[in-house]
Amino acid sequence: MSKIDDLINKLCPNGVEYKTIEEIADTLIGLATSVTSNKSTEGIQLLHNSDIKPNEIQVKSIEYVSKDFAQKNKNKIHKLYDIISVHTGDVGTSAVIEEEFVGTIGFTTLITRIKNFNKVNPYYLSHYLNSNIIKQQIHKVSISDRNNLNQKSFNKLLVAVPPLEVQCEIVNILDEFTLLSAELSAELKARQKQYEFYRNSLLKNYDEVEKVFLKDVAEYSKERINASGLNDSNYVGVDNLLQNKMGKTNSSHTPKAGNSTKYSKGDILIGNIRPYLKKIWFADNDGGTNGDVLAIHVKNDKVIPEYLYHILSSDCFFDYDNSNSKGAKMPRGNKDAVMNYKLYLPNIEEQRKIISILGKFETITNDITKGLPAEIEARQKQYEYYRDKLLTFKEIKNE
Repeated sequence: MSKIDDLINKLCPNGVEYKTIEEIADTLIGLATSVTSNKSTEGIQLLHNSDIKPNEIQVKSIEYVSKDFAQKNKNKIHKLYDIISVHTGDVGTSAVIEEEFVGTIGFTTLITRIKNFNKVNPYYLSHYLNSNIIKQQIHKVSISDRNNLNQKSFNKLLVAVPPLEVQCEIVNILDEFTLLSAELSAELKARQKQYEFYRNSLLKNYDEVEKVFLKDVAEYSKERINASGLNDSNYVGVDNLLQNKMGKTNSSHTPKAGNSTKYSKGDILIGNIRPYLKKIWFADNDGGTNGDVLAIHVKNDKVIPEYLYHILSSDCFFDYDNSNSKGAKMPRGNKDAVMNYKLYLPNIEEQRKIISILGKFETITNDITKGLPAEIEARQKQYEYYRDKLLTFKEIKNE
């Protein structure tokens, strides 16, 4: 950090100016009217609040509005180095518009268009908007960070504006952190693909092994547990099951009264709302859950619970579960269809072999407390710490 310290001591030893967003940029709200009637199979690509991640745009699904409709709002079409921010949701989360997304248009997003690039680096401003420094300001002018932040309030947010050379060096430092996190994330995705490949290969190459229905070897838990026996670590709702087979976290909505469905150590818990989120956990304790989570209990000695977990955490199962779900906005899995899922059931010795092989991949890729996910989380915390530290300046005192 010596270079940045030297720059600050040289260029702004007495502090820096703090300016409002409206002093350094022009702001706009993306398309604020319903775009449904103007959607098209081609035209101008839409960006949604959900596509905006800290310093990155990740498009979930590509949608377009007609060119004529977009042209009526041409001032809102994204230009190179515009900054796009979440307006509804995780308010303030921001990313810079780069070449790939020039010419797109946002729907109820915030657009920040820097007035003078000789004064403000867009990547610096994006990091600043994603910082806890701004989040704290947002909390003061909105009911919660999940609500809208109106344009007037956004314009009044204060930003530290050090000399451009200092801004650029801060961007260089923070980009090193984000690059490392990106490399780790890419490695994790590669390991997950490798894991899926081996799992699918191991679980389907049994030409001489008969298939059985899930209901032949397992059943839904019928036992109940009183709220007095539950706590934040052994109550599992669909909200604290993690997406993409990443297990669970502690609950923040543990019931205080009444009875819940009991699960036991070795049971398999699957989120039954929006099955495409692939929420599943292999229970390592006894506890309770609710009707939004399937608690699957092995009922005979034909299958080892860990083997069944690997079967049910495969993409093959989740594709099946999703294809049988019902409902549009909040699809729910079909419990009868789940029990009619067909799976290969090799002998116990072969099941143990598969468990041993896949368990090693599981630890590396899916255990939230070990391997790459934990390292990625540590790097993210490190980035956030240094980001907020680097973006904190003494305010210059005008005589």
